[in-house]
Amino acid sequence: MPTLIPENTLPNGMKIFCIRKEEVPIIYGQIQEYFRYGIELHEGDTVFDVGANIGLFTLWVFHLCKTNVNVYSFEPIPAIFDVLQANAQRFEPEKIKVFPCGLSQESKTMKFAYYPNATALSSAYPDGSKQQRDKFKNAILRNNLKDAPSQVRWLRWLPSFLRSLILDNKLEKAFQVEQVTCQLRTVSEIIREYNVQQIDLLKVDVERSELDVLLGIEEQDWQKIKQVVVEVHDLDNRVKRITELLQKYGLSKVTVKQEPLKQGSDTFNLYALRESSNAF
Repeated sequence: MPTLIPENTLPNGMKIFCIRKEEVPIIYGQIQEYFRYGIELHEGDTVFDVGANIGLFTLWVFHLCKTNVNVYSFEPIPAIFDVLQANAQRFEPEKIKVFPCGLSQESKTMKFAYYPNATALSSAYPDGSKQQRDKFKNAILRNNLKDAPSQVRWLRWLPSFLRSLILDNKLEKAFQVEQVTCQLRTVSEIIREYNVQQIDLLKVDVERSELDVLLGIEEQDWQKIKQVVVEVHDLDNRVKRITELLQKYGLSKVTVKQEPLKQGSDTFNLYALRESSNAF
């Protein structure tokens, strides 16, 4: 078991490996948002965690289902995958299968931007522009910092010009980038290789690659997917396109919501369920 990887303790008492301790409460808070608007899991279910990062959603599902769950977790960035793998091995690797790859519409290798100071922003389609950083900053300031991560929440007590300067500095550091080469596969490849009969929840959080993931699902495999929750970056009318794609394949109950901290951004959560009364 790795000894040099930092550890942290989650609010539920679970000890986990991590890369940056300050990221853990942020990501942990975000995963709570996925179980809304009818999304639910039961013991014995199968989950695909696409964009697993260090595995906080995977471990939450493992805890929620009282360890009786099969999770397939995908993380393409090598440094992040190492921590995901360490977390899976700490618990039950037979039920938590981890893959050093991302999912897309075809198998290939691709350059990714890895942000070691903000790992959750790592992406095949990075946007480290000043405009993007300003969107992050303005979203935080617009919410008066009340929903901001704890390490910057204290800034609300400072004068506005000083808050802005400090946030600029923190975002500049967060967007320091490394280029890495990653492997991509498709959902349908994994379904065939592991003879997956049903996916009770497909969770997708892949920083602008979400449509690629969904386009990698072959027509005959859609009926195996019962629920989807996906973070969508509404580029080129993507919320509408993904909604229509899910509805086309029978996931007809779709809810689109935006977290408070992301108000004013182009990022939404989309929740979709296959209603039992709807035939495929």
